[in-house]
Amino acid sequence: MSRKVLPPRTLSIAPMLDWTDRHYRYFARHITRNTWLYTEMVTTGALIHGDVARHLRFDEAEHPLALQLGGSDPADLAKCARLAQEWGYDEVNLNVGCPSERVQKGAFGACLMAEPHLVADCVKAMRDACDIDVTVKHRIGIDDVEHYDFLREFVDIVAGAGCQTFIVHARNAILKGLSPKENRDIPPLKYDYAYRLKRERPDLEILLNGGIKTQAEIDLHLEHVDGVMVGREAYHNPWIMADWDARYYGDTGPAPEREAVVAAMLDYTRRELAEGNKLRNITRHILGLYQGVPGARQWRRMLSDAALLAGADEKLLLQAIPPANYGLLTD
Repeated sequence: MSRKVLPPRTLSIAPMLDWTDRHYRYFARHITRNTWLYTEMVTTGALIHGDVARHLRFDEAEHPLALQLGGSDPADLAKCARLAQEWGYDEVNLNVGCPSERVQKGAFGACLMAEPHLVADCVKAMRDACDIDVTVKHRIGIDDVEHYDFLREFVDIVAGAGCQTFIVHARNAILKGLSPKENRDIPPLKYDYAYRLKRERPDLEILLNGGIKTQAEIDLHLEHVDGVMVGREAYHNPWIMADWDARYYGDTGPAPEREAVVAAMLDYTRRELAEGNKLRNITRHILGLYQGVPGARQWRRMLSDAALLAGADEKLLLQAIPPANYGLLTD
């Protein structure tokens, strides 16, 4: 089977539950052509026993695209990895980083860092079941286990099963006593752990995640690791991605324009509404498009107003455009 030529994982958008659904990903893809996009975490049970199309459907424009899976049973993960390939995903990623109690009860997520041999078994089963890349996203430690050797041993064992790409969320996961939100903020960031891992394991692809917000921070991290994964900043301030293609991929294609993004979302929204989808499920993901632009408040207010959304169609996007930019789309 010939493999698709894909851009490197220099930049990627983190998988974020309730946020990186297919509507957000379609929107983000019209700002950056090369950045890797990741789905929300999908559990193996949801795919094996649920509506596969609802979870795996995506638009071809979204490539390069990775499916993130949550699970700990090698056989189930193998089935889902095979599904990922059949549906056309470019990568399948195993979640070993989510600290929520619900995920812990399912015996997957960050608690799996305590069972590296099981993670290795999962990776091997997934790799045997598909030809696309199998990657792992994980923390640097769990609870009060904070020494670097724990991270290195985990990575070495999983790499022994054939995993070449590790996405390091550079915080510990505190499994008891902190909420998922607190786990994103309270445990200290230790970027030097990821830096050291790359120095000591140069043959592995090491991507860094956690608290990254600015271009300067991205540039600094890329001096030490192979790629950077940005999370909430890319969601709330999506125009941060506007120069990534040129800056990090040497892409000489046309630079994105906000009004071209709106035009693409108009057509997309029209199609989605015709299928019975709700306008608010799309507009909630694009509120940050005009952040920092005069009139941005109007854009956010109109696209989040329940009364307006209830009776509106895709034309609401045109009505919400900040006045100084409206003519650029309608001329």
